[in-house]
Amino acid sequence: MVKTKSAPKKLPALTHVPIDNVGQAYLELLRDRGIKYFFGNAGTDFAPLVDGFARFAAEKKDFPQPILVPHEFTAVSMAHGFALITGEPQVVMVHVNVGTSNGLTGVMNASRAGIPLIFTAGRTPITEGEMKGGRNLQIHWAQESFDQAAMLREYVKWDYELRNFTQLEKVVDRALNIAMSEPKGPVYLSLPREVLAEEHREFTYTPSGPRLYAKPGPDAEAIRHAAALLQEAENPLVITSMVGKNPAAVGELVKLCESFAIPVVIAASNLYLNFPTEHPLHLGFDPMRFVKTSDVILVIESDVPWFPIKVKPKPGAKVIQMGIDPYFSRYPMRTFPVDVPITSDPETGLRSLREALSFYKAKKKKEIWERFQRLAEEHQTQKATWKAIAEKKSKDRPIDMEWLSYCVGKVRDGNTVLINEYDLRAHQVAIQEPGSFFGSPMSSGLGWCFGAALGVKLARPDCVPVVCMGDGTYHFTAPSACHFVAQNLPVVVVVFNNQCWNAVKGSVQDLYPAGWAAKKNHFVLCDLEPAPAYEKIVEAFGGYGERVEDPESIIPALQRAVKAVRKEKRQALLNVICQHP
Repeated sequence: MVKTKSAPKKLPALTHVPIDNVGQAYLELLRDRGIKYFFGNAGTDFAPLVDGFARFAAEKKDFPQPILVPHEFTAVSMAHGFALITGEPQVVMVHVNVGTSNGLTGVMNASRAGIPLIFTAGRTPITEGEMKGGRNLQIHWAQESFDQAAMLREYVKWDYELRNFTQLEKVVDRALNIAMSEPKGPVYLSLPREVLAEEHREFTYTPSGPRLYAKPGPDAEAIRHAAALLQEAENPLVITSMVGKNPAAVGELVKLCESFAIPVVIAASNLYLNFPTEHPLHLGFDPMRFVKTSDVILVIESDVPWFPIKVKPKPGAKVIQMGIDPYFSRYPMRTFPVDVPITSDPETGLRSLREALSFYKAKKKKEIWERFQRLAEEHQTQKATWKAIAEKKSKDRPIDMEWLSYCVGKVRDGNTVLINEYDLRAHQVAIQEPGSFFGSPMSSGLGWCFGAALGVKLARPDCVPVVCMGDGTYHFTAPSACHFVAQNLPVVVVVFNNQCWNAVKGSVQDLYPAGWAAKKNHFVLCDLEPAPAYEKIVEAFGGYGERVEDPESIIPALQRAVKAVRKEKRQALLNVICQHP
């Protein structure tokens, strides 16, 4: 027998780039891995990176492009907003432990919303003169932590500290792989100044090709079981919060619901445009109305599909939960019933479920048609009711938020992206396009919306982001930092100004309807008075500001604000005086 030599394995080509230090090698690696922007709030630990960006500029390397953000929470929220549009992992860097603490609320938001972020921070120097980059400022002693990552470990999928130059490529790739693997989320990487400043003359790495990340697919038996339950249901129901994270999944949900006349209701944590609002199978934003009468409930990517304290499924009802992590295992406690769990990305899971249901469609044709007609009528009744509520309040002064929301809906177009932090009444706005609406993450790290809108604008420069928030939320946005960035990324901000933290006041009224606060109308720590002239703040940054008190002036004011962004390329803020609850 003649032995033949097998062809030698072809090793991947390596890339060699000249560098001055590890910080420059890090930027080169981010560039190769497709990172377009570097959201930064700098400190003394950034020196090797600042010098590296200067070298990039001299060498005409466009990416990653540094974005200066004057507050860490705003920086993380911007990266979050950019990822909402693109689905791509984002890189944020802040100053050591103090910057980490300022950005932590943004990381909590990203964690619960499943946003892939590489959240990085410098690490206070540990050497006292023995190495380049060691301690040379008074703060370097007091600022050091025993465990810098401890403060956010609960909210990241992975954390690590870069130890040396030789592991740089492996560390960065591991961070990307973990952040982008389902369930997606933030990771934390600390970068010691001594390591970044370490001098080297060449960086050799393996260039990146197309990157694929695993998506879990549904179990075939679970799909068959779910299809069998749905085809027998007389009153099936879909509840979702986050299907719209992947716009393609919205189309699959529409196809599934149309194939079997299944209504869709959006849960309280309404994070995306999950289902076209004008579709006859869209039945609004209150699952509690339908849970107790439904016999099969399909929950898709919804952490809180209903409030058990208010309503529970009827006895014998079956609950199917579909999602990347249908049990939301990172939540310490969540006990909604699950008769059929389907672990899958929704796009694939919904397609598989529709295909499984197709075998039953012919024999159920009459029931499907009758149910569709009934649901379409209910949809029209809902829309008419909501419109009537808004129009009834169209003359109210101070302005009612239902009417203000209705006006926002009248002004928006297909090039508008709405970013809502609580106060916009979503049922008053017709939205058909996936990727054109984003709601605040369920962790309620207030102030997310303004920074997220800046990230949306960076990702879609042609769009007009319209941010809807209360005056209480505006204080949390780090507004001066947001307005600073908005000088180059103009957005429209609509402040629903009711001069209070309504969530706090409402909780007091809910728990103690006949309590002292309600009887005496004495709500300490709730009212935000005297109210400042928010419209003047934006003017300090070259923006357009307007105070709106007349309900008939809302639409013209919104049009002027949109014009300022679209035509004049400057930011706008409307201070709309709303009813004090």
